[in-house]
Amino acid sequence: MVITQTPFRMSFFGGGTDFPDYYKEHGGAVLSTTFDKYCYVSVRHLPRFFDYRNEIIYSKVERVEHTADILHPAIRNAMQMMDMHELRLTYDADLPARSGLGTSSSFAVGMLNAFYALKGKYASKKQLADGAIYLERELCAETGGIQDQIAAAYGGLNRIDFDADGYRVRPVIISPERKRELNDNLMMFFTGFSRFSSDIQEGTKKALADKTAELEEMRRLVDEAEAVLTYKDRDLSEFGRLLDHTWRLKRGISGGISTDIIDDMYETAKKAGAIGGKLLGAGGGGFLLFYVEKDRRAELMEAMKELLYIPFEFENGGSTVIHYSPESYEPRLKNA
Repeated sequence: MVITQTPFRMSFFGGGTDFPDYYKEHGGAVLSTTFDKYCYVSVRHLPRFFDYRNEIIYSKVERVEHTADILHPAIRNAMQMMDMHELRLTYDADLPARSGLGTSSSFAVGMLNAFYALKGKYASKKQLADGAIYLERELCAETGGIQDQIAAAYGGLNRIDFDADGYRVRPVIISPERKRELNDNLMMFFTGFSRFSSDIQEGTKKALADKTAELEEMRRLVDEAEAVLTYKDRDLSEFGRLLDHTWRLKRGISGGISTDIIDDMYETAKKAGAIGGKLLGAGGGGFLLFYVEKDRRAELMEAMKELLYIPFEFENGGSTVIHYSPESYEPRLKNA
């Protein structure tokens, strides 16, 4: 049996510039971090006592004879891509799916990590990221950028740059004290709304062609935000003001990114002391992230009391195998 633990991510700046159609022509960059909320994928070969060959357990339970009959597209395509058979696969997570934290990509990365381990193979961070990008964007034909898969595989607080040649991951160099201060000044709340990221991303993709100026500004904000973090003489509250700026830019790219209810929540938080913030992910629902100084945290908590507060800590590990028990497996003569 293999169990993998893969973190979720929060993207601060540059979202939208990680779409291949954009960055291959203009270049792109994002600033993001992973944090201590995870998805867990456990995989083992199914004992041959059952009248089915594969058991897939997520929000549904699928018991099928042939891999091609699996309904979950990412699982079906990943098993076919890596020639996996006779599996019991179980998915569990600390936070709900479709919530703007790259949950589907974290699952894809964690699943591939588990498949490699079950085959007795080591997979590098880049292999996992590239494999998950190919799985989601090519095999499953889902619209979107490629930052989520990279963040989940590598982990940590990173700047990721994109161009026609691919991507590069560079850790943001920041002192432990300043990183702790940043963590302490960020508060996250669940809106209660979930949505399919690919639905919102499709609208965003269509809008890219005539929003080049906005996307160039969002990319520039990555440089500015990185400078705020890395230069200790810069006031860290500038990070919050930049979040506010990027949120307003992002809302101008696609009408599906925000809603009247979310806009009201955001303005309520600003009046309660939040310097800035954003809706995490593609938009339409999920989690609201705010930058707020320590002396205004209680006021913001009171203002957001109708929402679920989610405390978190930054993490650096990326996708990891947390349990590994090798199995002996001989494929049947005829397989799915």
